[in-house]
Amino acid sequence: MKKLFLDDVRTIDMVYDSSMEKEFDIVRNYNDFVAYIKKNGLPEFISFDNDLGLDENGEVAPDGYAAAKWLVYESGLDLRNLEFKVHSANPVAAEQIRGLLNNYLKHINNK
Repeated sequence: MKKLFLDDVRTIDMVYDSSMEKEFDIVRNYNDFVAYIKKNGLPEFISFDNDLGLDENGEVAPDGYAAAKWLVYESGLDLRNLEFKVHSANPVAAEQIRGLLNNYLKHINNK
């Protein structure tokens, strides 16, 4: 199972059991998230952080919610079988990501 971990700071073993490290590919920012999926296709599982630090200009970087929105609104991918977890420490943003993805998955799976 192909798994993707989006987080600017954490390592896999900070969120999951260390025995799972080899199952994940790590991307550290929004641009790498999009590039990874365009190159490798949709993983079966994505673990989302929300706050992804600053970009190269010192501005707040696009976050995990932006990555989730890209999946839903721009990627054109079939997300019906996507499994995900939000491991963000930001409770409001974590709920935004979960809400967006769960509502979208519910919508497309009921078509």
